[in-house]
Amino acid sequence: MTPPPRCAGGRRLGGDPRDKNRLSMKLLRPTLEAIRGRASDAVANVRKSLGTALLAPALLGMGLLAADGALAQTRELSSSGVLLDRIAAVVNDGVVLVSQLDAQTEEIIQRLRQQNTELPPRNVLRQQILERLVIEEIQMQRANKLGIQVSDEMLNGALDDVARRNGIGFADLPQALAEQGIDYRNFRDEIRRQMTLQLLRQRDVIARINVSPRELEQFMARQQNAPDRNAEYNVSHILISVPVSASPEQIEAREKRAWEVYEKARSGEDFAQLAVTYSDSSTNIEGGSLGWRRGTQLPSILAENIAKMKVGETSEPIRTPSGFHLFRLNEVRGGVQQAVVSQVHARHILLRTNELEDDQTVEQKLNDIRTRILEGKEDFAAIAAVTSQDPGSAPDGGDLGWAGPGSFVPEFGKQLEALSENEISKPFKTQYGWHIVQLLGRRQHDATEDLRRQRAFAELRETKAEEETELWLRRLRDEAFVEYRM
Repeated sequence: MTPPPRCAGGRRLGGDPRDKNRLSMKLLRPTLEAIRGRASDAVANVRKSLGTALLAPALLGMGLLAADGALAQTRELSSSGVLLDRIAAVVNDGVVLVSQLDAQTEEIIQRLRQQNTELPPRNVLRQQILERLVIEEIQMQRANKLGIQVSDEMLNGALDDVARRNGIGFADLPQALAEQGIDYRNFRDEIRRQMTLQLLRQRDVIARINVSPRELEQFMARQQNAPDRNAEYNVSHILISVPVSASPEQIEAREKRAWEVYEKARSGEDFAQLAVTYSDSSTNIEGGSLGWRRGTQLPSILAENIAKMKVGETSEPIRTPSGFHLFRLNEVRGGVQQAVVSQVHARHILLRTNELEDDQTVEQKLNDIRTRILEGKEDFAAIAAVTSQDPGSAPDGGDLGWAGPGSFVPEFGKQLEALSENEISKPFKTQYGWHIVQLLGRRQHDATEDLRRQRAFAELRETKAEEETELWLRRLRDEAFVEYRM
């Protein structure tokens, strides 16, 4: 099915609008990539409100006082004026203020000191921070032109996640921030700003990165023989050692012992007890436990084999100069694990209201179609192909294929949950229009490979994203007008 209505066009800075709007319909739940802010990265509020002195470039930073008398024709500078702020850089039709630069500089200096990092010269640091603020201002201007906004609902969701990850409730977040000397309003503004920049990057960069099927297959082939870098493995080990100067007969005897232990483990005997009894490793008294290890921390002889092992499985004896090794994969956490999900197979017919047909009329039309199908006068697929207004599924007779949990909008999902196999629902309404849906089947599906493919695609895209983002930022910077005032 086609995605929900969205803007597929864009604007180039300094050029004419070339936005193209394309409407389409999709039952799949619209998703927004989760964007998470960093609780430690709040900065001082950007003071955008400037005094009237900023309206006259020739008189920046000066207070104006009218001369005595309503008809006075001359004005003089006041010696008692108060400087509110100064401009650090003009960026297109916006500015970066010195107050912003000062706040960012102090925050970063404090952070570097906490990390015991040697500070560069202050003037060098301020210039780097100013350039970053200029780049951010350019991005925010582009986001505003494209209409990219972070709603209060989205912002509160991100802040709620920050609160949960810190073990507090959302309502307690302002107080927790205050105890750290962070103003809650400033914190919200900064999180909203970072979320906006992330949405802009998603639109302009991430969504346009192409990963070809060939690239994906090659990447997954390389991963098959390597442990998941994002996973942790709980492993146990048995070593049947072989003396350095062992004779062929001794080696054969030790190998035979290793295979005997392997068969015992395979038949269900407790691996820890086998380790205590037979292992020559220093971990034998701990039942051979190696504990939790990340994929990059596994012994090389195990790393080459663990990707092929399942939880609870014991490897065949592996020969090394020190002897014969047996490994048992006890548990895996993180990474891609086996995932069996419930899936449904359904087809539907969608009709929308218009100027001539209201909700009642469309609902009755679907009732009539349902009745004719149930009476055997119409075939569901045939009538869906000619009447359904879902361009994504109509050519396939309304077939939606197999779909897992959360694939459909809530109203549609609830209807499917209530149906028996081959049953057709009564007409119901969603945000996309009026539907009738038929449940064709249910199944338990091993989605492990699908998840692995999704993760591989995301990793490949992310490796390209860094370079593409740098090129994108460089283009934005080159197209912008920037004048430094410091």
